[in-house]
Amino acid sequence: MSTLQNSAPTTGTARPPNRSYLRQKLARPAILYLIVLTQIPVVFTLIYSFSNWNLLRPDRTRFVAFQNFVDFFTNPDMPVIIRNTLVFSLSIVMFSLIFGMMLALLLNRQFRGRGIARTLLITPFLIMPTVSAVMWKNMLFNPAFGLISSFLVSVGGPRIDWINTYPMFSIIVIVTWEWTPFMMLILLAGLQSLSQEYIEAAQIDGAGPIEIFLYIIVPHLRRYIEIGVLLEVLFVLNIFGEIFVTTTGGPAIDTTTLTFDIYKEAFLRWNIGRSSAYGVFAVILANIVTIVFLRITRSGTQQNKEAA
Repeated sequence: MSTLQNSAPTTGTARPPNRSYLRQKLARPAILYLIVLTQIPVVFTLIYSFSNWNLLRPDRTRFVAFQNFVDFFTNPDMPVIIRNTLVFSLSIVMFSLIFGMMLALLLNRQFRGRGIARTLLITPFLIMPTVSAVMWKNMLFNPAFGLISSFLVSVGGPRIDWINTYPMFSIIVIVTWEWTPFMMLILLAGLQSLSQEYIEAAQIDGAGPIEIFLYIIVPHLRRYIEIGVLLEVLFVLNIFGEIFVTTTGGPAIDTTTLTFDIYKEAFLRWNIGRSSAYGVFAVILANIVTIVFLRITRSGTQQNKEAA
């Protein structure tokens, strides 16, 4: 009897598994997945960048060391392409940051229909890039029946062919319209985390709207601005669909960015080696632009703090 009692299973709740052990168990396949997804393509890109692999002449593929990078810097069109890339990216990020801040400040207020307004303002970000480009090209920028030209003619203005006359400006407008809601959402999240007690205390001390914005709101949104700028720079540098639909990189190379030139090298000239070298430089350029933007935002915030 005692033996049966001693061998009887103990009752009670099972001990839950250790959470840290589960995290460590799940972290290994996640890290392996990230390595396979991100690092292996980078390695292959570097390998291809040191070869002259062309899909039209695969039998002539050989190791050429840094020749593709030399061709990149000696290409007479490359200064214009890099200038287009920088102007394109910096303009879009700056305009989307300005307009996104304005819309975020507006939506942070209490007013009737705020939910509907927020939904409508988010809509451009949810539209496919090619659809946005087609809509702006045919419905708004078209000189014959576009909405903008029709409005200008109705008030006595000229009928302007925006895409052919101002190609870079037209693309900047389209992409800024798409990415302003993205910046607006990030800044709106930051504004909603700001306690109203600080603003009320500043108003009691006699601070006006400009002082409140410069010395309370902007320092509080510093990290949100950095996140928004970082993500948007990485995405905007890879913009392709809008350029392809509206101008196809023209006229000449006036709207050809580095990303679009990589596309032309890879899928029009079928030069995989040279396009891989261009892609390596594009990654370096993206990091440089991101660092510059972050330094500008941090230095501006630090000056506001010192002034306060």
